[in-house]
Amino acid sequence: MAQYFVINAENPQARLIKHAVEILREGGVIAYPTDSSYALGCMLGFKDAQDRIRRIRHLGDDHLFTLVCSNLSELSVYTQVDNIQFRLLKANTPGAYTFILKATREVPRRLQHPKRSAVGIRVPGHAVVQALLEALGEPLLSMTLQLPGDDEPLNEAWEIRERLEHQVDLVIDSATSHAGPTTVIDLTASAPVLIRQGAGDAAPFGL
Repeated sequence: MAQYFVINAENPQARLIKHAVEILREGGVIAYPTDSSYALGCMLGFKDAQDRIRRIRHLGDDHLFTLVCSNLSELSVYTQVDNIQFRLLKANTPGAYTFILKATREVPRRLQHPKRSAVGIRVPGHAVVQALLEALGEPLLSMTLQLPGDDEPLNEAWEIRERLEHQVDLVIDSATSHAGPTTVIDLTASAPVLIRQGAGDAAPFGL
């Protein structure tokens, strides 16, 4: 049965953040709010937790996770970024974007696009997520919390608990923007490519 934490969206309680991180470090799967919609998350090294998220979403191995990072310094550990890409990222993070970038060797092969050695990265601007990432000391492996048959991601913590009570280890109840999924932009080529229009404005990327 999932635990349920009510965490203040502006001043996250350190005790609850610490407990949430303990759950993650034990291989747990959490449902947590972001600046676009709720997401499912786990730690990078727990393949069993990754498989649980795929089963919840009814997705195969070809659907890639996103690495949720706290800042651009952390992002540079996991992706190859040139000066032009860095300026674009700096001007538009944190925000409701997922960026597809070339992966470094720090990203396990099972998490990369099989043909392009790429990975999805995002830096959310949500205080609870930032507190989790700071306490965790590494990125969260994440997917949008949209269940099979639903047209939109879930955004109400009470509903998430009702529907996933026996499939996740923790539901975090905190404010979210209800803006829908992120905008996905591919930065692996010479010019940005819009993969999915979501909550983030694509105009700053010339799209």
